[in-house]
Amino acid sequence: MTHLRTAAGALLAALLLALPPATATAVAAATAAEAPRVALSRTEGGKGGEITVSGSGWKPGALLMLLICGQAAPGKGVIGGTNSCANTDGRAATVDAKGAFSRKLPVAEPPVPCPCVVHVAGVTGQQDSVDAAFTVAGHPTAPLPEASGTGRLVVLTSARLEGSSGVLVWFGAPARREIVVTLGNLGQTTVRDPVFEVGTSHGVFAPQYEERQWRGAIEPGRKALVKLPVELTAGAHGDYQVSVRYGGKVLVEQPWGVGRPWGVTVFWVLLAVVVPAALFRIGMAVVDRVRPEARTPRRPRARGRTPAPVSDEPTAVLPWFTPDSVPDSAPSETSPTTKGQA
Repeated sequence: MTHLRTAAGALLAALLLALPPATATAVAAATAAEAPRVALSRTEGGKGGEITVSGSGWKPGALLMLLICGQAAPGKGVIGGTNSCANTDGRAATVDAKGAFSRKLPVAEPPVPCPCVVHVAGVTGQQDSVDAAFTVAGHPTAPLPEASGTGRLVVLTSARLEGSSGVLVWFGAPARREIVVTLGNLGQTTVRDPVFEVGTSHGVFAPQYEERQWRGAIEPGRKALVKLPVELTAGAHGDYQVSVRYGGKVLVEQPWGVGRPWGVTVFWVLLAVVVPAALFRIGMAVVDRVRPEARTPRRPRARGRTPAPVSDEPTAVLPWFTPDSVPDSAPSETSPTTKGQA
């Protein structure tokens, strides 16, 4: 994408040089007319006051962020990034169908000295940024640091992502990488500790940028290997696009394919199987304890011998034997029998 923009700019410059002066002036004016612009109702105000920020030439439907920033100047950007802005008093604005917007902004003191600007930057729908000079009355002022000039950084080599995912990423931990690119300084000032903006986008959504400061210096005509950390949200997976922006311009864009955290899926599958099984076993144990006993009571068993089976049926009495028919004494062998006696 960056190469396409550079080629388009070079082609436009070549066309302007080939055209007649009058035509070239008209084309340049038309191109400038399409660039986003910002106007302020007042260029100076004190803390607690309010100004109206309006603009035109923006992309319809774009969401913009309005901030008052210190240590900045139009054309030089905001030194230190949004850390130099009054972020808590910022306002958001939405561009209408005609590419214009108007929003009231409270005057607040930034955390760093002036010179100050009203910084208007696109959040979604458009990534351009425009600074308008503004003076915060009563706020300290200080010269812009010479060593922190933006210079003119260009990409010399293709960007790449370094690093690998650990085991925890398989279970939904945030994926981390480092985007590595070689940058050269074609400007006339040394760039020290530059603040880049690293953003990640997924699908059709616009990148969400976060500031990353690189510690080091790039002198004019020199190059340096820049490494910036990139991190996704927990559980993120799919095709992502990593973008690096500096001074409001996108330097590199690098695709990043992130695998699905299958460990989370396995965990939920096991949870769906183990929990119902455990609940079933607990329920059966409770049922076994609370249900009534259905067993027949038994007599105590005598120790040392096996008891005879007990029958509930009454004992039958033999018809030829009764207790009354038992003789008093048994006949002896010497006594005569009564057989044949009259």
